[in-house]
Amino acid sequence: MRVLISVDMEGAAGVVDRADVSPGEGAYEHNRGLLTAEANAAVRGVYACEPGAQVLVTEAHGPFRNLVPERLDRRAELLRGKPKPDGMLAGLADGVDAVLFIGYHGKAGTARSVMAHTIHGGVVADVRCDGRSLGELGLNATLAAHRGVPAVLVSGDDTVAAEAAEVAPRMHTVVVKRALGAHAAALLHPDEACDRIEQAVPRALADREAIAEAMAALRFDGPVDLEVEVLMPHMTERALLVPGVELADGRTLRYRAPDFPTAYQVTQLIVMLGGI
Repeated sequence: MRVLISVDMEGAAGVVDRADVSPGEGAYEHNRGLLTAEANAAVRGVYACEPGAQVLVTEAHGPFRNLVPERLDRRAELLRGKPKPDGMLAGLADGVDAVLFIGYHGKAGTARSVMAHTIHGGVVADVRCDGRSLGELGLNATLAAHRGVPAVLVSGDDTVAAEAAEVAPRMHTVVVKRALGAHAAALLHPDEACDRIEQAVPRALADREAIAEAMAALRFDGPVDLEVEVLMPHMTERALLVPGVELADGRTLRYRAPDFPTAYQVTQLIVMLGGI
């Protein structure tokens, strides 16, 4: 078994504010340790299920340089830095059998959700594929499904667990905090959060074939009508230099992608250009 673990940060137990997850801020260094512990819990869960497994851990937050390498379980291979092929799912093309999402969060616009956003909180209001609204969880789970790989588990707050129930109903969830607002939550102790992640991973991996069948519904076959709604009109200007990108309204960019992986890549490009 070969497993990819994608590690974001806003959904980790113990963090509730942008300062908790931003390099250079006071609490960030401490919270890197908490995040690495959750990643290690997921790694241990994989090896509890399959001692001969291969595990890739890919960084998926901000600069993609948040985990503490020397504290990461030495059995795992770390994919670090950006840009990386497939972004938050770098390593997906390496023949993996399952994907785990650790430290994930709700999509932009989610009410009473800890630091909810989609890709870039200062740019994106919504991403839609053929009219279906997708956050980071949905976009990444769909890309995995397109490659025939089941996304079997997500950890984060209760709102991302609810989102998973809509996007991929068979996906296992680990709720490590209960959102009280955009910057407030009722938190599990970090050690308890790690224990729950470690215990849930083997169950999720054992269920991967059934999850794969359910995730087939996530696939977009053929061309995809992509819409990226940004927060302010001026954020569209650079993206309109990309051939094929059109303005649907004052804040919405439209692109007809030949397939979902292309839509995924163009979404990343629009966000990068909009944030300049």
